[in-house]
Amino acid sequence: VQLQASGGGLVQAGGSLRLSCAASGRTSSSYAMGWFRQAPGMEREFVAVITWSGSTTYHADSVKGRFTISRDNAKNTVYLQMNSLKPEDTAVYYCVADYINRVVAGTCDYWGQGTLVTVSS
Repeated sequence: VQLQASGGGLVQAGGSLRLSCAASGRTSSSYAMGWFRQAPGMEREFVAVITWSGSTTYHADSVKGRFTISRDNAKNTVYLQMNSLKPEDTAVYYCVADYINRVVAGTCDYWGQGTLVTVSS
């Protein structure tokens, strides 16, 4: 499975961005997709995950109510809508794909290349 993330950039605090991640290759209908992020000097952090059907989502407490994960299986694409951005959201965001328990645990086999989000104060 290959994952290509896009949509990062520079935004002012309070602004919005939408990240996209297109999957290709041997995708599986059993795979959840999700997002992690890593800020400079910090450990990687789970952000959100969505099941294949899209019926179940989980968001980290740090982004709950501000970020929303969604997916379009016809396009093999997962999205992360980020609203009310804060400077502490600045990080490289990575999309992932695997069985949901592996996504939540951060032990996914498939990782995208990352897209940088910078939020200025």
